[in-house]
Amino acid sequence: MRALRRFTVRAALPEALTPLSQLVMNLRWSWHAETRDLFEALDPELWQTCGNDPVKVLGEVSAERLATLSRDRRFLRHLQDAVDDLEDYLSSAHWYQSLGPDAPRSIAYFSAEFGITEVLPQYSGGLGILAGDHLKAASDLGVPLIGVGLLYRAGYFEQGLSADGWQLERYPSLDPHGLPVKLLRQPDGSTVVVSVPLPEGRTLHAHVWRAQVGRVSLLLLDSDIEENAPAERGVTDRLYGGDEDHRLRQEMLLGIGGVRAVRAYCQLTGTPQPEVFHANEGHAGFQGVERIRELTESHGLSFAEALQAVRAGTVFTTHTPVPAGIDRFPRTLIERYFAGFGVPLEHLIPLGSEDDPSKFNMAHMGLRLGQRANGVSQLHGHVSRSMFSDLWPGFDQGDVPIGSITNGVHAPTWTARELVELGTQTSSEGDPFEGQGPASFDGVDRIPSGELWTTRRMLRGRLVDEVRRRLRETALSRGAAEAEVGWTDTAFDPDVLTIGFARRVPSYKRLTLMLRDPERLRALLLDPERPVQLVIAGKSHPADDGGKQLIQQMVKFADDPAIRHRIAFLPGYDIGMARYLYWGCDVWLNNPLRPLEACGTSGMKAALNGGLNLSIRDGWWDEWFDGQNGWSIPTADGVDDHDRRDDVEARAIYDLLSTQVVPRFYETDRDGVPSRWVEMVRHTLRETGPKVLATRMVRDYVEHLYVPAAGSARTMADGGYAPARDEAQWRARLQENWSGVRVAHVEATGGGDTPEIGSTLALRAEVELPHLTPADIEVQAAYGRVDDADGLHEVTTVPMAHEHTEGSRHWFTATVPLERTGAFGYTVRVLPHSEHLADPAELGLVRSA
Repeated sequence: MRALRRFTVRAALPEALTPLSQLVMNLRWSWHAETRDLFEALDPELWQTCGNDPVKVLGEVSAERLATLSRDRRFLRHLQDAVDDLEDYLSSAHWYQSLGPDAPRSIAYFSAEFGITEVLPQYSGGLGILAGDHLKAASDLGVPLIGVGLLYRAGYFEQGLSADGWQLERYPSLDPHGLPVKLLRQPDGSTVVVSVPLPEGRTLHAHVWRAQVGRVSLLLLDSDIEENAPAERGVTDRLYGGDEDHRLRQEMLLGIGGVRAVRAYCQLTGTPQPEVFHANEGHAGFQGVERIRELTESHGLSFAEALQAVRAGTVFTTHTPVPAGIDRFPRTLIERYFAGFGVPLEHLIPLGSEDDPSKFNMAHMGLRLGQRANGVSQLHGHVSRSMFSDLWPGFDQGDVPIGSITNGVHAPTWTARELVELGTQTSSEGDPFEGQGPASFDGVDRIPSGELWTTRRMLRGRLVDEVRRRLRETALSRGAAEAEVGWTDTAFDPDVLTIGFARRVPSYKRLTLMLRDPERLRALLLDPERPVQLVIAGKSHPADDGGKQLIQQMVKFADDPAIRHRIAFLPGYDIGMARYLYWGCDVWLNNPLRPLEACGTSGMKAALNGGLNLSIRDGWWDEWFDGQNGWSIPTADGVDDHDRRDDVEARAIYDLLSTQVVPRFYETDRDGVPSRWVEMVRHTLRETGPKVLATRMVRDYVEHLYVPAAGSARTMADGGYAPARDEAQWRARLQENWSGVRVAHVEATGGGDTPEIGSTLALRAEVELPHLTPADIEVQAAYGRVDDADGLHEVTTVPMAHEHTEGSRHWFTATVPLERTGAFGYTVRVLPHSEHLADPAELGLVRSA
């Protein structure tokens, strides 16, 4: 028989132990070692069998054990210390509190997934882990963030392997009452319910669960409630599942329902309503549509006026390096779902328009609703400006208003405790987690090489123990008998160079690139003097059979009895497994198809633990590889034949391993320490560590995006949204008359017949502005190196000053310095100008000479 419902019966806590409830419901325990020590002390054996899950431990620890602990003075002192430490963490002023009144009073951060702890499995991969680290770092810095997501009753999926190596998916049913979350309730105790309208008069209802992530509240919407019809109950069934209709309803609940949940939460708790709304990828785009609807109904604004107010306070982050990764819905589906929503379809549909008129593009909507947008590494910013350049026709790629903030990772979550206690994250410049700028972790210089190497070996040994345990479990689950799994007891070796490769398994990440020459890989694994061992993990999307075939290919290779003690594919990749990999791997391998890796934060986590990256110059590694923190795999950029490119880049990996990586690891001094290797580890910890911190990333978001967005949002809301009304009128007038704007004539004087460096050029431009004024525009002189096709490169722009006016004709002047030798060129262009523009290219309007 199957149970109708599953839930956990907990022992009642003795009064002396009631503070445990406070500690377990704040997810700070997931990155605070001392609090985890406390929960382990409840029952060390149970802690292990429960997978280090304090919620589960509290649910299963015996009443007798609790009674004993309630009389244990040492445990009670430990408990009080943990409670005091948490209360101090929650109440103390942090970096953000020093910013003053310009900082946003509150920020809403929307994401389809959040990876905070394996105990709350609401993530699939890098996007969710990044969102979780964003919340944790915001908490550490005191940033008043509110996270908004969905509570998936089956999470993503639990991964297994069949006997022949095919990925198997299992969707465990999660009971929210057994998770570290609480229902959001009204003062009378009733449950808060948010609602989203659906077609045919139906309504999608959701409860709001609140997870506390340090100082940050995370609101998770749950549709599996009695108020819904069966179809609507399943909307939050699983992450990234279902058809287009299902996904659209999920994204409507995230965006529209998420805004309504934030409104209810702020009203109930007295939290200031957010001034900034940050959409982490296009899944959350409908939050902007809901806020437009709010303003049209509450303040009588037109769509255009509400759009100005909403855009001003919206930040959009794209993580997508390829068009295929963007959510695109049939236009007819959008029309069906939003026909009576409150935002006219003739205004809504253009927000998501693209080349294909039958599609509605969520990333395009995110960019049109967000006045400020960014990619997640410098290279990804460049890729994004190219990928979305059609939204700004007439502009060079470099002028497309999409910036970049390179991702970071939450050091307290991902760094091995032993390394932190050694002092690898201390700095003579003060607290690097709250200070300004990229500090150096120079504390690592005080650690003797032998001690650093011994700690790295200990962490490698811990990984080996975990690999053996998982290999045994996996073999048994795939049908092996007990008598057949004895080999796992001696698999892997704590003294062998260990390489890690773990990530999602789309084709561009090239899981099987290392198998291009199987015999050469075997030779590396089985070298009698200097062997290598490989730990591999990753999940393929359940609908991606191509990814599953790559996993199967890897598993079959690793199943070979001759090499299975040196290479392993471990199913069940999650936060819990990842920690062992980041702690214990000497080298982190990453070989995506450049430039399709937006950032690739797994290598950052390895670097925080002294792991050396062996990676294609993609994502974050493209900007922070410095020649001493690992190795750069040469790429075959420009080779169109994918097979040939894979062969070339695989050979480069084998060559680097055999000629540089392996010799350096095994080259030891008289004390048995590979001194040159350890110096690379030390350099990585000292120089790369501070750069990859999530606190650095969140500071960048605050300073470069959140504070300016809050200022713009406040300006637009002044005087009952009078500036938003004025700006909408100005934009309408500008767009109506822009077709008549023309650079009629440009003349240049000075420089002589043969211009020399150090001389100047005087430019004078005649510009026609019918029905517009010089105050509506900015005229720029653009100059730089010129190619054979008269294309300008390395462009510098200077504003041209208004000289005089005759009717609709206006003259502008500027002086251009001749500061370089060689081919030189210039032009003149006209751009819109308003004090409310975040970027001159924002409107996508330009006229060039």
